[in-house]
Amino acid sequence: MRRSFLRTQVARAIIPQACRSLVQSTSKCRPELATSTSANADTANNLQQQSLPPFRFETGLSLYAKRAPRPFPPPFLSPPSGSFSDPLSTHHRSRDRRAFVNGELIRGYTNGDDAVYASDYFIGANDGVGAWSTRPGGHAGLWSRLILHFWAIETEHDIYRLQSPDQKFEPNPIEYLQKAYEQTIEATSKPNPWQGTTTVAGAQLHSKTPNDDPNGPATPLLYITNLGDSQVLVLRPRDSELVFKTTEQWHWFDCPRQLGTNSPDTPRGNAVMDKVEIEENDVVLAMSDGVIDNLWEHEIIENVVNSIRKWEEGEGGRSTGDRSGGAGGGMQFVAEELMKAAKVIATDPFAESPFMEHAVEEGLAMEGGKLDDISVVAALCRRSKG
Repeated sequence: MRRSFLRTQVARAIIPQACRSLVQSTSKCRPELATSTSANADTANNLQQQSLPPFRFETGLSLYAKRAPRPFPPPFLSPPSGSFSDPLSTHHRSRDRRAFVNGELIRGYTNGDDAVYASDYFIGANDGVGAWSTRPGGHAGLWSRLILHFWAIETEHDIYRLQSPDQKFEPNPIEYLQKAYEQTIEATSKPNPWQGTTTVAGAQLHSKTPNDDPNGPATPLLYITNLGDSQVLVLRPRDSELVFKTTEQWHWFDCPRQLGTNSPDTPRGNAVMDKVEIEENDVVLAMSDGVIDNLWEHEIIENVVNSIRKWEEGEGGRSTGDRSGGAGGGMQFVAEELMKAAKVIATDPFAESPFMEHAVEEGLAMEGGKLDDISVVAALCRRSKG
């Protein structure tokens, strides 16, 4: 997302450049850009000691970066010494090039300036504002990844903590995000300050029972949180129906609400949380604006429905089980097909696109798709086994 970032005194919009002037990169259909972790051993053990949540996600993701992501700086990434002038004693240091914060592997995947995360109960897509790459000490990709990392930790700690059977658990995603935001500020403040801003969008899978009766039949309930113009869509493929989508938040055209350096936006003050009742086999998408700036809503729905139909007919690769409704690995195929469709428009300088339409409405000369990082996380709501 190469867009506007907010400054302390003056906020200036950055007019999007022609797509053909940007550096092109190869497609990143699979998460090879970074290493992801989910819940750690302690939280997983806690989950085993209590009853499993009645519903879970089957997930898949697909990524396309308009340019290679920048490496994370120290102390998040400490590459080994490569200089013969260094003392020989430095060469015993770890050659682990994975990124860490506070001694823990950073969760999720980096895609250009985007960050994505997927687990059994939480998915998210953050879109870092790429304009920070032109500023000294700017690193939007670091900000988007760290906020998502800390957000996932806060969410999963609450999901996995031991609870008594009669204790009612009510998720608080905005408070989780607020803590993640504060921890990111702290982590990027020392020893060297790193600046950046990012939009955020995430969906946490929960459940409810009639009249809060713990013995009643459970139904899935989504807690969807959004700040900025990344988006969460909920689809019901069997009916080709849109159940819910988040509303984009803007300061002005091409400058969305964003968390980070010099931005007045905060999770408590500006994030929006919606509770959405869903059904088993509904599909939840968390996407950066690289998708929604290039595909209209009906195109996204049609693409997902057609991909699930192809998967059920045996296309899309090997299944790990029942293929009905996109199960058994189908969400990876769904995410890849949606990413490819968005990429076709993004790389076409003569295509019609939602971003072009919005730019023309603002009086700006714009043609073609918007070349941007494209990140898709697809999740299928399934009933837990056992």
